[in-house]
Formats: sequence, C-alpha cells, structure tokens
Amino acid sequence: MVLKFRSGKKMKEPISPSELKNLFVDPTEKSPLIDLNHFTGELIIAGKSIPVNAIKIFEPVFKWVTDYVKNPRHTTNLRLNLEYFNTASSIWLAKIVKALAGIKNPEYVLFLHIYFPIEDFEDIEDIKDDLSPVIDVISNSTVSIGLKIYGTDEQGKILKESMIFI
Repeated sequence: MVLKFRSGKKMKEPISPSELKNLFVDPTEKSPLIDLNHFTGELIIAGKSIPVNAIKIFEPVFKWVTDYVKNPRHTTNLRLNLEYFNTASSIWLAKIVKALAGIKNPEYVLFLHIYFPIEDFEDIEDIKDDLSPVIDVISNSTVSIGLKIYGTDEQGKILKESMIFI
C-alpha cells in the first residue's frame, strides 16, 4: 500500500483520487494563472509564462495532473491560453499534456484548447509547426483526443475556431 502525505504527516490510508483538491494559482508578471478543477475537468493555464524557476511553478501542476489522470472526468478540457511562454515552460507543458494523454479509458475524451493571435491563426502552416510537438506527444494515447484552436484579438475575444480530432 502506497502512503501519501498531507502537510508532512503520515496518513493511515492513501489519498483517494476523489479527494483531489482543486489547484488555483494567481498569475504574476512572469507566471500564468493556473486553475485546475477536478470536479469539472477544466484545466486552465493562461497568461505569460516566463518564470525564473519553472520547476517551482509547474512541478505542483504536473503532480496534480498525475493524480488527476488516476480518476479523471469523462471529458477533460485543457485550455492553454498563453500569450507568451519560454522554453522551460514549453518543456513542462509538454510533460503535462503527455501525462493527460495517459488517461487509460478509451471512452474518455481529452480536449486541448489552444489560443493564438488571429494573425497567427490565419497561417495554418505556422500553426502546424507550432503544434507538431504536441501532436507527437499525444500520438500514442488511449484516450480520445480533440484539438481545438482559436484565433483571438488583442482583448482575447475569439474570432475564429477550428476543431481537429487526433
């Protein structure tokens, strides 16, 4: 039996996946808003992600996602609405997407919602290049995956959208 810890104290029983607490982190000038809701299956990472210490920001998110995958909702929506992110953030985002693609039930659905400025949305070849690492990470998953891309204006309003099933 694997024991998990809360607040550094040993527990007699492991934490049930149904006890997974939501994770919310306010954005800063250099780190994104993080809103992970186990009850609804809505996982949001939005804003700028250029932290000095990406591990500090994303390690708890990765841990949460790893626990979530053990007892996911039937539909999971990962919304990546990042205006800018650095290389360290992209590595962690790939790990998070790969973990979510590890949902074992083929009847479940993982939707990846990715937001682009409308200028980028118009150039489908650039979008394909931008998304190829994501598609590579999720290509061997059991869960059904849908990729929804959005073209937004400067205020974040969605002007166009497109859906791709993988």
